[in-house]
Formats: sequence, C-alpha cells, structure tokens
Amino acid sequence: MDQIDLERLEEAVQLLENPSWTARITNIIGIPIEWAIKQLPKGARGIISKATEIAIKKALVASVATMDHKYRGKPFKGWHKSAVVISGGVGGFFGLPGLVIELPTSTVIMLRSIADIGRSEGEKIGDIQTQLACLEVFALGGSKRIDDASETGYFAVRIALARTLTEAGQFIAEKGFVEEGAPIIVRLIARIASRFGVVVSEKVAAQAAPILGSAGGAGINLLFINHFQSMARGHFIVRSLERKWGEDVVKAEYQNIANTL
Repeated sequence: MDQIDLERLEEAVQLLENPSWTARITNIIGIPIEWAIKQLPKGARGIISKATEIAIKKALVASVATMDHKYRGKPFKGWHKSAVVISGGVGGFFGLPGLVIELPTSTVIMLRSIADIGRSEGEKIGDIQTQLACLEVFALGGSKRIDDASETGYFAVRIALARTLTEAGQFIAEKGFVEEGAPIIVRLIARIASRFGVVVSEKVAAQAAPILGSAGGAGINLLFINHFQSMARGHFIVRSLERKWGEDVVKAEYQNIANTL
C-alpha cells in the first residue's frame, strides 16, 4: 500500500478501535454509565429491546429509498446531525415511553447519514451489499464481545456477522425487503439489534440521568450520531481500500497499525 492509503487506514483504525461513546457520555452526565443503566426502571430493557428491533426494521427498508445514487460529493453530516438532535429533544421530553417513537426516527436518519458517508467513499448505495454494510455499522457501536468471538475488534465483528449478512443479501436480492418475517431477515435484525441495543441502553440511561430534560436528549443524540458517523467513516475507508488492494492486504496492514497504536 502507498503512503496516502496507509495514512487513510491509520485514520480508520483510530476511529474503529477507539470508540469513545461511553467515555463521552460519562463525562457529560458525571456518573459511570454502568451505574446509570442499573438505575433504569423495571421493564426498561424490554422497551429498549422492542424499540431497537423496530428501529432496525424501519431503517432496513426506508433509509436509502430517496437518496441520489449518482451523487459523489461530500456527505451532508450537518443536516443529519440537526435532524437527530431535534428528534432527541422531542424524545427526551417524553422520557422512556417516547423511545419507541424517537429511536426508529433517529435510526433511519443515522442510517441515511451512514449511507451518505459510504457514498462519499465510492460505495454504490443502490447495491444490496452496500446497504447491508451500512446496517453493519450499527454493530460497530462499541468494544463489546459478539457471541463467542474471542476478539472484540473491528474485523472480529465483521467475521461474526459475515454469514448472516451474506444470506440476507442473497434473500433480499431475490425477494426484496417485503418479507420482514422471513427467518433470515429476523435473524439479521436480531444480530444487529443485539449489538446496537448496548449503545441504545447507554443512551437511554444517560438521558434518564438528572441533566437537562429534552435538552439533554438533544445533546445525547448529537453524541450518538457523531459516534456512528465516526464508525461509518472508518468502516467505509476500510472497504474502499479493500476494493483497491484486496481484503487480505488491508487486514494485515490494519492489524499492524492496531498493534502499533
């Protein structure tokens, strides 16, 4: 790999292997996020789980439906941030019950932003595999273990999701998004939601902390979308370099950089 692409890959490693979501949330609310999660009311986990799966379902279908597939300019990060902040402000006003409405809205907006970033890195957003790669970003939300993976890094998550994403891509290419109840689509949504739900729980716990009500919800959502925009930037840099240099070369260089950092 040439020096320019090595520098781009180093940027991706720094973004993907050092997610700072929890640290930033903790700094804002002034208490450990793990403690805040434990203070959530009974039934909160069920509400969060339901809202997360609904959010993934809606995002899977709606996020790129109206995007310009030919545009190749810079991503519209500011517009998406503003929309998510407004959504978070409204959701924060209604508290935990408002999550069922707010989270699907925020998730669709964030997935559009993720697709926008992918498009700026040369992805063909009309392609099923690209759309699933956008959804995959939600599984990169933090350095938590996924299933039985012995590693917690970026490639460990991709490997763990690879088979499900491939099967879902083949199914959607043949039958479209309409069959949400199909086992492979249910399995895909569950796999992504299990990872995304970790970050959502942290977001809800932070919003429930005694900070600034709906203004707090808006601020948390700003961090929320900043985080996933960073994950998307790193993810699509890696994918663009894989198209140029091959997956094995990029993975080897990625691991060298990660070990050095």
